[in-house]
Amino acid sequence: MRFPIEKFSNIDTPFYYYDVELLKKTLDCAKSEAGKYKGFHVHYAIKANFNPRLLEIISSTGLGADCVSGGEVRAALNAGISPEKIVFAGVGKTDKEIAFSLDNGIFCFNVESIPEIEAIETLAAEHNVTAQVAIRINPNVGAHTHSNITTGLAENKFGINYEQIDEVIDFIEKMEHIQLIGLHFHIGSQILVMDDFIALCGRINELQELLYDTRGIVLPHINVGGGLGIRYDAPDKYPVPDFELYFATYANNLKLHEGQQVHFELGRSLVAQCGSLITRVTYIKHGTCKKFAIVDAGMNDLVRPALYDAYHHIENLTSDKEGEIYDIVGPVCESSDVFCKDHKIAESKRGDILAIRSAGAYGEAMAFGYNCRELPKAVLSTDL
Repeated sequence: MRFPIEKFSNIDTPFYYYDVELLKKTLDCAKSEAGKYKGFHVHYAIKANFNPRLLEIISSTGLGADCVSGGEVRAALNAGISPEKIVFAGVGKTDKEIAFSLDNGIFCFNVESIPEIEAIETLAAEHNVTAQVAIRINPNVGAHTHSNITTGLAENKFGINYEQIDEVIDFIEKMEHIQLIGLHFHIGSQILVMDDFIALCGRINELQELLYDTRGIVLPHINVGGGLGIRYDAPDKYPVPDFELYFATYANNLKLHEGQQVHFELGRSLVAQCGSLITRVTYIKHGTCKKFAIVDAGMNDLVRPALYDAYHHIENLTSDKEGEIYDIVGPVCESSDVFCKDHKIAESKRGDILAIRSAGAYGEAMAFGYNCRELPKAVLSTDL
């Protein structure tokens, strides 16, 4: 990733910087690798980053959208994503969100409970339309990732337990304004071990076989969710995830019936590496045993380290001195406002510009205004 550091000096920090060239390269790679397999469709998970200008770039590639709120459905439509490529998931869809999505003719609701199915049936009847749905199943497959972003276990709030599938199908079959078109799965996020996806394929295969043997059902769409991670520790060495291996893993392990379509919901892997949070050193503070690099970005600008204990590689863009060890911390009035502890960067001084890397996903999207701090602005490489 290239940083036009000479142009950063005139921009107030903190801000998010997006490398458009890397974003397009990543999108093209994902689309190309998925395109090797008949019936593979990629939906961008908008929750990762819903910056309108990035969404327009993503929309221009022809990808669909995975949404988890009515606001995300609206953002996808505003960016030019076709409603026929929009899926809407989430455990707590409101009547207003469902009605808006029905009015705009989205492709599918990924449903997660019988009460939700009842609500969609009622609203679809009022709007005189038929809603297409896929049942989100908890396959009870664990993922090698943080507990807060593991979503496929039986005890998670998401989805319907594996053992309840017959009850839910029986219920849907009684509905007059709902059409069951598929099954939906998602086991978690930031997964780098392909064995987790292989295990998911095994559970999907078992369920498909069960449904065919006991009910004669073959549903046309299988949505496997997303979850592919990135290398936060080496953003320059691995700027684009291994989409070739990811899609091949599903192609080689998922047993599909003739004509079945497979849907993927990728977010982090598409946008994370193209974005960095740019911040300035406000002070260098010497403690008894530590040095602190106090920067003008805070946990309100990038909450992942505080929320998930997440690691982001940090580098000094303006110093070529020998490395020193710092705790890199923000100004927010919370002890958890720490980006990295005992992190080695080039010797730093007041005014130096740092880049907190791999922040294109769940960075700007999760920013908030704690301590009455302004939200960080976004700068695209094409702006400079």
